[in-house]
Amino acid sequence: MPALTARVRGRSIVARLTVREKALERRMLRNLGLVEERLLACVGEASAPLLADVAGHLVVAGGKRMRPLLTLLGAEFGDPGRAGVVEAAVVSELIHTASLHHDDVMDEASMRHGVISVNAGWGNTVAVRSGNWLLAKAAQLSADLTRQAIPLQAEASERLVRGQVLELTGPAVPEDRLAHYFGVISDKSASLIAFALRLGALQAGAPRGTDEALARYGEHLGVAFQIADDLLDITAPSWQLGKEQGKDLAVGVAGLPVLLVVDGTDPADAELRALLDRPDGIPDEARERALTLLQRSAALPRARAMMDERLAWARSALSELPPGAARRALDALCDFVASRSH
Repeated sequence: MPALTARVRGRSIVARLTVREKALERRMLRNLGLVEERLLACVGEASAPLLADVAGHLVVAGGKRMRPLLTLLGAEFGDPGRAGVVEAAVVSELIHTASLHHDDVMDEASMRHGVISVNAGWGNTVAVRSGNWLLAKAAQLSADLTRQAIPLQAEASERLVRGQVLELTGPAVPEDRLAHYFGVISDKSASLIAFALRLGALQAGAPRGTDEALARYGEHLGVAFQIADDLLDITAPSWQLGKEQGKDLAVGVAGLPVLLVVDGTDPADAELRALLDRPDGIPDEARERALTLLQRSAALPRARAMMDERLAWARSALSELPPGAARRALDALCDFVASRSH
């Protein structure tokens, strides 16, 4: 793997979350820089050159580094300078990146973070194996962290896989499709966000119970974050998404707005329901029409209202935490998630 220089990711998000919190902003940016260096070092440690290239592909491409940032914010409720906090943040990003490798295989995605996806570039087998390697690397790092790290990582990984499998199999009759959807995104999205926050707090020696309140916040934030992604898949152009617009529609993955239309009875959505209610996905020639109708549908404001409700629950969990710069930043993160889809 060629020599790489670390760049601090997530600067714009940190700036939005730390308005008038300059000490916190400096600490976040410094530690995110250390996370980036350690991430590059981790993928560079792969003994096979191909594995180093593949495992490092999405790490180098970037992303918002939301999970490491959450780990660092969780650590703010204890001693953020404690040994292992940066490594805990690296663990959360390695697991997240591994899940992207696996998700892109399942979704047959061709783009991720604005670059070619691993499966498109190297094939499904290599993508799955490199994702597994990233999970193993995360476990190696976790072994040197707080004693709760390995059990928490095992639980988060189990939930991630369960969510992926449930998404593939769909709801069992007579399970409600909306209930199934929330179960899937709780496992696929919220579990890792809750894990990142909780691991940061535990590694930093936060007071008893702090990690549990952060986990509750993370569960609700993660669900809201996924709903925002579902909305963006419909409303945002490909250049902004860093992947194909409407890709979920093409492979038959039903986001919240789609479910609200398919399970609804609004006569105005009759044509859209006929296009969407296909278990194998929408043909490419019909995708543009479906996106246009979805963008006009009442399902979008309904989905936003459900996202806002989850964010309100996340803020309620925050109220259990001691006041301070970190809590204000997490509250601002709720605003950030809401603004992504409005």
